[in-house]
Amino acid sequence: MSTLHLIDHPLVQHKLTLMRRKEASTNSFRRMLGELSTLMAYELTRDFPLQDIEIETPMEKMTGKVIDGKKLALVSILRAGNGFLDGMLNVVPGARIGHIGLFRDPETLKPVEYYYKMPENMQERDVIVVDPMLATGNSAVAAVQQLKDKSAPKSIKFMCLLAAPEGVKTMQAAHPDVDIYTAAVDRELDSHGYILPGLGDAGDRIFGTK
Repeated sequence: MSTLHLIDHPLVQHKLTLMRRKEASTNSFRRMLGELSTLMAYELTRDFPLQDIEIETPMEKMTGKVIDGKKLALVSILRAGNGFLDGMLNVVPGARIGHIGLFRDPETLKPVEYYYKMPENMQERDVIVVDPMLATGNSAVAAVQQLKDKSAPKSIKFMCLLAAPEGVKTMQAAHPDVDIYTAAVDRELDSHGYILPGLGDAGDRIFGTK
């Protein structure tokens, strides 16, 4: 079974509470999401492997440490996942970016892929899949499965702002090798699949749409 990591740093929880408020403007919501994703990125990269390299400072030669292997890939589940990218790139500016587009079929309620674009050499990269909300878990499960089937990266982590218990259970059952990182696990889903108490539709609040 994968591990659920709750990122409970005081700054993360403070910003999340401000974002939840219904009166938060699009501008403030987007800005705080960027700040929060920067903070969360530190936790997700904490266990990345390092390798020694020889460098020369202005004073002398020394052995320093850098992240081992190909550059990290951040994979956004469109469209709301894009709200995480700028903040995470503050921490890992050399990361490559991939996108997966999914929509829910109104009849089957199953996720259907409409877009898939990844960097080269994905099999040599560690990947962080980002989507603000892990609600039912169906889109996240489908996105990770497509990533495994088409690109086979070295490792995959999943990062979200909020999770519902139902989504965590679904994701862990489908992908027991993918750890989940979130700022909060909320109470439940409503009859329409929205997280309660949640913060509404993350995509609409990021982009100012309805």
